[in-house]
Amino acid sequence: MRPYILEETNWKQVKNQPYDVAILPWGATEPHNYHLPFGTDSLETSRIAADAAGKAWKKGAKVMVLPTIPLGVQNPGQIEMPFCLHTLPSTQIAILKDIVRALYNQGIRKLVVMNGHGGNEFKPHIREVMPQFPGMFIAVTEWFKQVPLSDYFEEEGDHANEMETSVIMHYFPELVLPLEEAGSGKANKFKLKGLNDKVGWTPRRWDKVTDDTGIGDPQKATPEKGQKFLEAVTSKIGDFLVELAECDLDDLYE
Repeated sequence: MRPYILEETNWKQVKNQPYDVAILPWGATEPHNYHLPFGTDSLETSRIAADAAGKAWKKGAKVMVLPTIPLGVQNPGQIEMPFCLHTLPSTQIAILKDIVRALYNQGIRKLVVMNGHGGNEFKPHIREVMPQFPGMFIAVTEWFKQVPLSDYFEEEGDHANEMETSVIMHYFPELVLPLEEAGSGKANKFKLKGLNDKVGWTPRRWDKVTDDTGIGDPQKATPEKGQKFLEAVTSKIGDFLVELAECDLDDLYE
């Protein structure tokens, strides 16, 4: 039983322990090339949240990891794929608001949303929800943006790529098919130079961009790379959780 994982702990522990920070892992349910599970985003984010919270707890921070939300915003061309679960941004806002309301009424004033899916965008959600609960602090952290990926991995990409494959290999090796069964992760570019150069933006049509649902070659992935990367990521987020737990919300600025 880990006292900082809500799904594992009990009322005896919670009743007698004040908590300072709640952590809400938020993933998605979608295909990840041929070799990774549909639950990749939620599975890895749940474990990263637990590891970061464990490091923070050892340093005295009273944090609690809430159950992971496995519902993400998907791109056109993904939505139609079997069992790809698409959630509207407005639905995410409603879920977030309900969770914040519960925490707020229980006296918890610090919440960190841990995003593990590139299609989710929580900044506008937080801007909408936070003013409705005076004194509530909500932050978002995206674990896949915490350290330079090039320091740990050779191949680029952003979906079932070398990085994500290495993470799942480390955390859930039993859920990864042999890499010879994986697709290449080759991604087609837009014909519009301005979209490729990020002058403009539009959602990628997944059925036009990739043949195997992956973006990025996973062939050089290893569990050792995943372990090294995750150590850096969870340490960095863990330190942030300690800092947040200890801070005075009325005194955040220098």
